[in-house]
Amino acid sequence: MEKQNNCAVILAAGEGKRMQSKLPKVLCPVLFKPMVDWVIDAAAQAVEEICLVVGHGGDQVRAHTAGRCRCVEQKERLGTGHAVMQAADFLRAHTGGHTLVLCGDAPLMDGETLAAALAFHKQADNAVTVISARLEDPASYGRIIRDEAGRLAAIVEYKDADENQRAVKEINSGAYWFRTNDLLEVLPRLQNNNAQGEYYLTDAVSLLLQRGAAAGAFTAENPDVVLGANNRADLLQLNEKARMQVINRLLAAGVDIPCADGLLIGPDVTVGRDTCILPATVLCGRTVVGEGCRLGPALRLEDCRVSDGRVLSCCDRTGEVIQREGKPL
Repeated sequence: MEKQNNCAVILAAGEGKRMQSKLPKVLCPVLFKPMVDWVIDAAAQAVEEICLVVGHGGDQVRAHTAGRCRCVEQKERLGTGHAVMQAADFLRAHTGGHTLVLCGDAPLMDGETLAAALAFHKQADNAVTVISARLEDPASYGRIIRDEAGRLAAIVEYKDADENQRAVKEINSGAYWFRTNDLLEVLPRLQNNNAQGEYYLTDAVSLLLQRGAAAGAFTAENPDVVLGANNRADLLQLNEKARMQVINRLLAAGVDIPCADGLLIGPDVTVGRDTCILPATVLCGRTVVGEGCRLGPALRLEDCRVSDGRVLSCCDRTGEVIQREGKPL
């Protein structure tokens, strides 16, 4: 993918009070991996540089992401548009390219969706492209309103939507591709004359539409990309969605999983074909498993390397190289 001068701004300032955690919300894990790491890894497939907008627990987020991202602080949480304003200097260093804006608590947004949305965005020569999804139960998400030709006409927040608009099933994911120059032009024009006193990034889309700029909505094939987390119940849902994504990926790669009960495998784990994984097995970190192994039941491996043909069960190991017959992996 062509990344030249493309950048990303990830919104990671939320406190997440309902998580009841000492961690900032974006550091809460899904399949043992902090949510913001999922988002960074997806964004890195599409852009050269990433800027995190941090707030609550900013020092923890900075320490965790050191060397991978730039960070700017949103001292007051005054909305998504205000958050992106804090990254204005970062954006000015990437004029002429495209800017991806992502939510740091939406870990299932994947690189393939971002790449497809960017291709759509560039082919249509859009000033902005909103990544959308169609949900059977769109709940309180903002609605994507299209004109008769199918072009983006507006993004309407649920609380502002009328009955017909609330019946629309296409929703805003909170992820956008902007032409960077256009984004920089409208950011200073955002206003907070609303009941919440906040600056909304959706108003940047409205300003571009009012100016007559081309705008579009790219509908993601996988509606799960829009899912975020505000509480532990949301995290549970994300964990289950992510768990099955990883399991299905391994099945497609030739891994034998006769029963998925109690099976937890992190997204950065690699497993060779013809390896059989039995119930109550936990594989996390950057564990690498060779071919033809049998793992489980009652097994946990973290950051381990397992050579071909190993049989392991009823153990808990971290950071080990597990060889067969003294031969290196």
